[in-house]
Amino acid sequence: MKKFIIWFFSLAVVAVAAVGGYAIWTTQGAIQKMHQSSSIKTADKADTVTKAGKPIAILLLGTDTGALDRSYKGRTDSMMIAVVNPKKKQTLLLSLQRDTPIIINGQTVKLNAAYAYGSADSSIAQVEKLVNIKLNGYALINMGGLESIVNSLNGVNVTSNLTFTEFGHSFVDGTTYDMRGDQLLAYVRERHQDPRGDYGRQLRQQQVIKAVLAKAATNPTTIFNQKFINRLSSNILTDLSFSSFKNLASNYRKALDNIKSGQMVGTSATINGQSMQLMSQTEKDRVHTELEDALK
Repeated sequence: MKKFIIWFFSLAVVAVAAVGGYAIWTTQGAIQKMHQSSSIKTADKADTVTKAGKPIAILLLGTDTGALDRSYKGRTDSMMIAVVNPKKKQTLLLSLQRDTPIIINGQTVKLNAAYAYGSADSSIAQVEKLVNIKLNGYALINMGGLESIVNSLNGVNVTSNLTFTEFGHSFVDGTTYDMRGDQLLAYVRERHQDPRGDYGRQLRQQQVIKAVLAKAATNPTTIFNQKFINRLSSNILTDLSFSSFKNLASNYRKALDNIKSGQMVGTSATINGQSMQLMSQTEKDRVHTELEDALK
């Protein structure tokens, strides 16, 4: 379900330089633990792109497993494209609608099923087809990983954008909370009481990502500890190499000072008994243009 992003480790790598060779070795080992090669060679593209300091597009995936006693492979209920542009010093987080219909093996299924039917590569291929851009890599985290990682940061401050109660935790619109643990999961999971449905949930997911980035950017050393690194490496998979992480840490940090949010928005439809969100060609073109502009 909920995801976290590779920038945590990029910021950690920056702090590494101040602590010496053992820290570098530790961080590299953790990244190697997270690394999974990609059959579509996105990792090679990321190395080339980040070495040249060009804008990079990463698919962020969050599975609905790893918490609430869920241990199966799961679907990627959270899907975002992060475009980080070091020249513009800007980052775009664009949420994709998990219920977007796609075709797999001749059957119409939802976009979030691409991972369950195959792998992160399958998700990359479907997203590239949907928005008509090339991605440079992916990062995937499970729902339990989100809780564990934020706990290791001693929580993050988030201002609720909705009044609701979920899993015993109550939130009031406009009130700021120091979120962690079950409270954090309750906040990012809610969609049934939100009049915006899953689109509202996407906005809360983006809020949490921004909050973590803000905390890390304010004091990067707060995330550079063995507990944080161990939790990160145990809950994230990515096809980005250690070289890409070093390049990101060295040349892309300023892009985190200006984070822009976006959503791909469709219209409700029922297909083969399933509730889905149809994306018009106009919306696909709009999102494609927004991503292309972010990559310039």
